[in-house]
Amino acid sequence: MARKPASASPPASATLHPPVPQRHGAKVEEMLEFYRQMVLIRRFEERAGQLYGLGLIGGFCHLYIGQEAVVVGMQSAITPGKDSVITGYRDHGHMLALGIDPNVVMAELTGRAAGISRGKGGSMHMFSVEHGFFGGHGIVGAQVSLGTGLAFKHKYAGDGGVCLAYFGDGASNQGQVYECFNMAELWKLPIIYVIENNQYAMGASINRASAEDQLYRRGESFRIPGIQVDGMDVLAVRGAATAALEWVRGGKGPIILEMKTYRYRGHSMSDPAKYRSKEEVQSMKDNRDPIDHLKAELLDHGVTEDQLRVIDKDIRALVTKSAEFAEQSPEPDVSELYTDVLVGQY
Repeated sequence: MARKPASASPPASATLHPPVPQRHGAKVEEMLEFYRQMVLIRRFEERAGQLYGLGLIGGFCHLYIGQEAVVVGMQSAITPGKDSVITGYRDHGHMLALGIDPNVVMAELTGRAAGISRGKGGSMHMFSVEHGFFGGHGIVGAQVSLGTGLAFKHKYAGDGGVCLAYFGDGASNQGQVYECFNMAELWKLPIIYVIENNQYAMGASINRASAEDQLYRRGESFRIPGIQVDGMDVLAVRGAATAALEWVRGGKGPIILEMKTYRYRGHSMSDPAKYRSKEEVQSMKDNRDPIDHLKAELLDHGVTEDQLRVIDKDIRALVTKSAEFAEQSPEPDVSELYTDVLVGQY
């Protein structure tokens, strides 16, 4: 008698997905605040680039120009004092979007004692527990592991917090990212993995470096849902942030948001960015700029050019003040070499 075939194992549950996010229906006052924050980041980064050229900022400096809608849209949705934020070395905009004083951010960039890390972190290593900002990290992808740890802390403490862990398209190919995905889904950790896909990892385009260039799909084998978002539209980002936070706070585990965005400058200030054409960059500035996009929408809602000019003028004055504050602040005392240093005994 023929044997009965062994029954196949029941199929694993398919990845569950949240509803398709809706573009955020902001009121004019809220849109004006988004505009103000994005202009602040843009002008701050432009001034940082100038100070770097003058030799007042040392080391590496990675500017966020072009990507402003991502942090403004995401961080406008989180709860201050409850949620945590962590990112890589392109971190100035993340701090400003958290409401951190531009003076102390610029002072840190220039290595001054008044800086938020007392002048010892510089551009790539800023930190503020007070604001729920856990870095600024120079190692590609390292923030993903640390962010997963922050999410574990939120769950362990039962504080209701969610971690936003930002990383780029280049970091998405790091092995530790997938170890984190596995743990985060296994333990249903409250974390939103925000992939800032600005199209280029240092000098390699996403299509040349990634076999799967639709990065929102990267969590599928771990049953982590992903959503691709227009990262040049602050209201689309905010809508996706709201949906993702609702999913994660509901105890459903991690989620991936791939932000399709673009950086106008090179990878860092030392990068001439010859791997892309000037026409490509100019086309993005002319047709996809996140600030211009929101400005046009504000004008359609009855906001006047004069109102926006007042905001622009105020922001320029604020950024000028931050640069002056940084330049006039003293450098750290030599004794600071021996503070905030952990020493292990073996």
